[in-house]
Order: sequence, then C-alpha cells, then structure tokens
Amino acid sequence: MKKIRWILAVAFLCAAPLLGAQTYNVDEIVRADRNKAAGCEGPYRFDAAPLTPSPKGYKPFYISHYGRHGSRYAWNSNTYIHLKQALDAAAKANAFTPRGEQLYKDFLDFYEIPLINTGDLTDLGWQQHAEIARIMCESFPEVFKKGGDVQARASTSQRAIVSMNAFTVSLQKHAPKVNVVNNSLHTNMVVINAASAPKAIARQYAGDMLVPEQFNDFRARKTDYDGILNNLFTDRSFLKETVGETDFVHDLYFLWAGYRNYCDKLWLEDIFTPDQMVALWEIENYSCYFHHARQRYTQISLLMDMIACADEAIANGQFKGHFRFGHDTVFNALCPLLNVDGCGYEAASADEVKYWFQSYKTPMAATLQLVLYRSKKNPDILFKVLRNGNESTLPQLKPVQGPYYRWADFKAWADALMQAHPLVAE
Repeated sequence: MKKIRWILAVAFLCAAPLLGAQTYNVDEIVRADRNKAAGCEGPYRFDAAPLTPSPKGYKPFYISHYGRHGSRYAWNSNTYIHLKQALDAAAKANAFTPRGEQLYKDFLDFYEIPLINTGDLTDLGWQQHAEIARIMCESFPEVFKKGGDVQARASTSQRAIVSMNAFTVSLQKHAPKVNVVNNSLHTNMVVINAASAPKAIARQYAGDMLVPEQFNDFRARKTDYDGILNNLFTDRSFLKETVGETDFVHDLYFLWAGYRNYCDKLWLEDIFTPDQMVALWEIENYSCYFHHARQRYTQISLLMDMIACADEAIANGQFKGHFRFGHDTVFNALCPLLNVDGCGYEAASADEVKYWFQSYKTPMAATLQLVLYRSKKNPDILFKVLRNGNESTLPQLKPVQGPYYRWADFKAWADALMQAHPLVAE
C-alpha cells in the first residue's frame, strides 16, 4: 500500500508544475462546454487529437478495451418520478414562478416516454459505439486486416449488451475478416462489473482510500438551493412534504445533464445560471470520485483480465482484441486504478479533487483502450493508452517515446499493485 501511494506521490510531483494551470482552468473548461458540465451524463465527444506515430519498426497487433454503454435514458426512474411528484405538488399549492410554470408544462409534455424507457440505450448510444469501432478500424488497420479472433463481453445490463452489439456489428463491417464472438454471462461480471458479480464468485481486495469529506457535507455547502428553487417557486414548503429540496435539485440536475442523450428539443438550457451549472458539475464530479474512484481496488480483477488476455494475444497471435462493455462506475474506478493521466492521485481535500479527476472524461460510451505494438527487430512489446480516443499518460511509468510504454514495465507495476492489495480470503 505504501509503495503504491509513494508511486502516486511521485506522479504528483512530476505534475506539480501544471497544478497552477489546473487550479484556474477547470471551472472555465466546464463553463465553456455544456456537455462537460453534464459530467458522466453527457454524450460522447468525438474530438480526439491526431495520434502520435509509433516508434520506428513498431506496428499495432492487439487492442484491449473497456467501454461504457452509450447514451441512455436516465438510469433511475426516480429522476422522472420525483420531479413529477414535486411539480404536481407545486401546481396544487399554486407555488410556481413564471419559469416554474413553464418548466411544469414542458415536463408534462416530455416525461412519459423517458420514464417508460428508463435505463434503455438510445439511438444515439448505438451510433456512438458504431462510430467508435469504425474509427478504431481506420486508426489501426494492421490489427484486423488479416483476420483473427475477437471476443466481446458485456455486463448483463440491456444497455451494455446493445452497446456491445452496436460496436461489434460495426467492427465486423469495417474488418470483415475477423471472427467475432459476443457473450453476456453472469460469470463474466466479476471482470466486467465486479459490484454486481454473483456472490459465489465475488472478490474483495485489500486496501482503502482517503475520504477527504463526506459527500452529503460537500453537496450541502456547494449547492445554491435558494437561487435554484426561488427561480422556480414562490413557496417551497410543499417540497418538505414530497421529495425534499436536496433530491429535487439533484434530480433536476440529472434531468438537465442527460436529456440531450434522447431529446432534440432544448427546453432546460436556462434552468441554471453558469455559476450554478459549474457548482452542480463539481458536486457530480465529487460524487463520482467519492462513490466510484475511491473503489478502484474493486477493479483489480478487470486489470488482471486485461493483462492475461493481452499476454495470450502476445503468445499466440490469434486474438486481435478483447472488448468489454459495462458502466461508468467501473470506468471511474479503472482509470484511477491505472492512474491514467494522473487521475489516481489522492486529493487532500474535496475541493482539490476536480484538478485530478474529472467526470466529464467518462461520458456516455467512454472507452479505455490499450493498444499493443511489436517490432520484428526489437523483442520489447510496447503499448499506449487511449481514453476516449485521446493518447493518455501513465505517470508512474517511464515512456519509451511519446505516449508509448513497455508492456513489461506495466506488468511489473501492476504486479506490485496487486501484491499491495491482495485478494481478501472469505
């Protein structure tokens, strides 16, 4: 445990010259991009920078992938039910401001179809994964041009299964020589979504993370309840008898953040001021850190699977890719576990978290890919990390060139991490 924290502390020191830029830029980045302010609820952004050429003589031969499901309706029906209950109560109490009255009218015209489809993948979600697969085939044609096997595994969630199908249909279209096998077995869940693994095969790893501040305390001091609610209601007493102020504002933010995944009409864009929007994103961001990123060691089984599958591909050359499809809870923990772009740093305060971990890097259809390279003249296997198509760093490792690292160095680092956080016996 101490060794891993020392590694991350070194990564922090290496990044320290950039900290000043981070501390005054993150809020402005969020303020300038509505989809980033939506955090994990925002749709995928196809804005990756051009890729860096590989070291001389090296060509890609294998891709390991974890992808979040694509755009969906709200994951929890309470996003719609709680708002309906509160707005109905406000109408009964005649407590609306003009903006609140318009919100109620628009909501009544809107909510039934999303409620029926709670949790389901949208058309946009299918399109995202199809396009991600197309770009992958176009970027790394050497991996698939001669055929070979591809394995795809999804969480047992419907939206993850449909996302996997969208991806592999597109992959088969753009790389017709590969043999693709899809599955969605409960026994895979220990790897794909460990928190939902059947009890008989669930695994627990030793180790815990720093808790800078309890989430409810952070949310309470960051939320502008008066500003948000007074814009909508002349009297807020009815909220105490229904869902409460905290849940109402929470659900309103998640409706605002996610409705663009399935609705073309823009009807909520003025519901928050820019300052309120940034603050609500920071609350959502800290929630992702507090509830997901802190649970990073639950993803050791996934890390082990990624290494074992890649080693098999290195040894026999038959597998060209292993593709896994799951959820933001996993993605938000896997990236800190690997310390992608330094996001594994343990912030000393809740206010500092946003400078290292940003939930907008886990949009709908978020992807993390390890692309492996080999050379006929050099025995070292190299790899690079792509997060949402962007080349990323692993600050705990020394790069060979640009974003390229030695696979052996990564395995040694992972082995040290797993030794520091062993499997806990029942």
